[in-house]
Amino acid sequence: MAQQAYMTETAGDGPGPERPGSRFRRLLHRLFSGWRNDPRIWRRGLVLAALALLLALVMLVHAHIPNAVGNLGSLTETFLPWLGLAVPVLLVLALIRRSATALIVLVLPATVWLNLFGGLLTDKTGTGGDLMVATHNVNADNPDPAATATDVAASGADVLALEELPASAVPVYEKALAPTYKYHAVAGTVGLWSKYPMTGVEAVDIKLGWTRAMRATVATPRGPVAFYVAHLPSVRVKLEAGFTARQRDKSADALGEAIADEPLKRVVLLGDLNGTMNDRSLNAVTSQLRSTQGAAGSGFGFSWPASFPMARIDQIMVRGAEPESSWTLPRTNSDHLPVAARVKLDTAS
Repeated sequence: MAQQAYMTETAGDGPGPERPGSRFRRLLHRLFSGWRNDPRIWRRGLVLAALALLLALVMLVHAHIPNAVGNLGSLTETFLPWLGLAVPVLLVLALIRRSATALIVLVLPATVWLNLFGGLLTDKTGTGGDLMVATHNVNADNPDPAATATDVAASGADVLALEELPASAVPVYEKALAPTYKYHAVAGTVGLWSKYPMTGVEAVDIKLGWTRAMRATVATPRGPVAFYVAHLPSVRVKLEAGFTARQRDKSADALGEAIADEPLKRVVLLGDLNGTMNDRSLNAVTSQLRSTQGAAGSGFGFSWPASFPMARIDQIMVRGAEPESSWTLPRTNSDHLPVAARVKLDTAS
């Protein structure tokens, strides 16, 4: 009897069970009902349309934003991918305001962002490569250097670079990495560990007054490769001075000169550059080398800060090698994520 009563209630003119998607259709109806007969849809939301236009303009001409005041151009370029978050926010506001003008103008910043970063949304990783490399800013205040060393060694990298090595912790890293890497060298606060012999180890002067960069030739099974390890000076964002990066920029120019003078055609740069590939101030370096993440990574590969990565300032860049895959490694006790890549070495010449 209860079942019959239920059948009677739902089989007649009653609403019956709600169909899947009906709530979504009602939401769309609320958002768009009345638009056709409302002439104000073109006059409303002009401020939103102006903001969308400004957003598109900033992304289009970011390279021309001057650095004269607080290095505003470099600051914008460092966090440029995050400007895309403004598009869905403006979209929701345009729908709430029922502004056709704002919705149409929003196509422009969405298109610009996709043109700049859409390629990073696809997975370009491959399965090949004959050399795996990794780099990690281990943090001078790392509470457990041995554990961090063990973690990054477990990645399987053939060549590993570490930055921000305090002198007191170097023996700890050397001991922890010795079972995996037969060869290593430390110069100042940076070091290189390798499964293959190293020669030509020397400090690279990046105009700091102390050593935070080095070079070595690694005798890989496919021939010699020049490895550079660098930790460029930190940048700061200050209310009174803006994006202060003068020393970083000076060091980047010096590093770029050293790489330009490198006699070997196959070069790998590993390190914390305190800047992204979009930052024009790193052009002396980035114009000569290819980012493994940009060429063969999945996603943006943000590496800093480790607790909530917002920018990829830890870089792996190559010349005379084909990136096959690039990724971030699991978090350690550092405030940076380690990054790794597999590359295919071109035939030595």
